Amino acid sequence: MTERVCVTTTGGIARVELARPEARNALDLPMCHQLREAFESLGDDVRVVLLSGRGPVFCAGADLKERTGKDAAWVRRRRVASFAAYAAIEACPVPVVALVQGAVVGSGGEITLAADFALAASGTVFRFPEPHWGTVGATQRLQRAIGKRRAKELLFTNRALPAEEAAELGVVTRVVPAGSLTEAGDETAASIAKAPPLAISLTKRAVDLGAETDLDRGIRIELAAIEQCLADGGWRDGVARFSNGDPR
Repeated sequence: MTERVCVTTTGGIARVELARPEARNALDLPMCHQLREAFESLGDDVRVVLLSGRGPVFCAGADLKERTGKDAAWVRRRRVASFAAYAAIEACPVPVVALVQGAVVGSGGEITLAADFALAASGTVFRFPEPHWGTVGATQRLQRAIGKRRAKELLFTNRALPAEEAAELGVVTRVVPAGSLTEAGDETAASIAKAPPLAISLTKRAVDLGAETDLDRGIRIELAAIEQCLADGGWRDGVARFSNGDPR
């Protein structure tokens, strides 16, 4: 089978790349499986993941051509496979940073929103056209990122969402010059990788779990995470660095 998702790891930074540029990185069934497997098989040495797309387009959405001649049962299985891929990205225990450029359509937006946050190259354009393709999609992560009413507007109208507006809404956290996306991603990954891995993973878990409950229970989640850090003892290194003049 053709490799549709490429993974390389150097210095604790894993680079997961959608590698189907001839199809604008459109998501087909094999890519769904490979994307899920890529995240589920990351090594223990990985401290941060950069998720990108090869070529000028991050992901042009689902590959509708592969559905020609298929029945409803096949399409249902294909959709479940895509949900499993998004869930694997979201469940990754280390930070996942999406680096997006060009067109980010449908499934591309789902992948972006499954990451912890995203950087976009200037000129990037998002669209969520599922209803206009006669199907349903992006109804859950999108509304959690930008709110119910804004999600409905984008889904109902298939309006193009430029990078700058996507940043204002929180779909991406930063827009960088088109030629600087890789550099910005590398700098971001290096910054994350400097932090103690246990503290980062517990912070990610506390934020994710806290978002699902009220503040009182969220504080309890944070206290439990703090207890794990204290038991590990790595916090002493942070205190020592600060005492020695290291500001981070």
